Amino acid sequence: MKKLFVGRRVTAAAAFVLVALGSNVASAQPVVQASAQAAVAGQVDAAAHPLGTAQAVQAAAAAASAATGAAVASVAGSAVQATPAGAVSASIAPDVAKEAAWLYQNGWPLYALVDRYSAGAELNEQATCLATAVYFEARGETLEGQLAVARVVMNRAASGRYPPSWCATVKQPWQFSFVRNGQFPRIDTSSDAWRKAQAITRLAMADVVPSLSNDVLWYHANYVAPSWGRRLTRVQQIGAHIFYRI
Repeated sequence: MKKLFVGRRVTAAAAFVLVALGSNVASAQPVVQASAQAAVAGQVDAAAHPLGTAQAVQAAAAAASAATGAAVASVAGSAVQATPAGAVSASIAPDVAKEAAWLYQNGWPLYALVDRYSAGAELNEQATCLATAVYFEARGETLEGQLAVARVVMNRAASGRYPPSWCATVKQPWQFSFVRNGQFPRIDTSSDAWRKAQAITRLAMADVVPSLSNDVLWYHANYVAPSWGRRLTRVQQIGAHIFYRI
């Protein structure tokens, strides 16, 4: 049974200067400052308003996490699932979360954020497992579809119904068809698809772009009709994937 449970590219404004940024996004200094407003002028919705202070950004993210059960980046740079507490911990630079939140709130679409965060600090083991699931399960899907697949993996690990880590959730037998005997196939790490998968993972960990609610734990491709789908509540279809909750 196949998949049982399973851009436009834009360039950030040339004037967008981050102190000590370099090629590593994780080294960026806080970007919630007045200069950022001018840097993205012409790139965002004129009606958008800045989030305010870095503390306000963090408070808003924490509130969103409490409401949805999604991962949220803490001040210390840890991304954790809200429920159950401490289910997954993966490293993410706090400045990346702050910057991404600021940009999204100021009108940057998902494809622009993916373009920006397709490079950055190397993902740790848990985050790499999440990106691998996105790569093999959804690299032919829209960016919204890729983000939804990442969210299902994160939701499962936080649900108490599945193994409490992203790697264990992805490698659980009979769940994701690309996994063979607990092993992942080779990834073309030079491909645009892998860069996008990593960017989607960074954004999913930062929890800055709305996606599926935390009770959505299942999906399948639209070209199959598994019997378990009739016992669940269909949420929506995104691209070729149909998503469900109980």
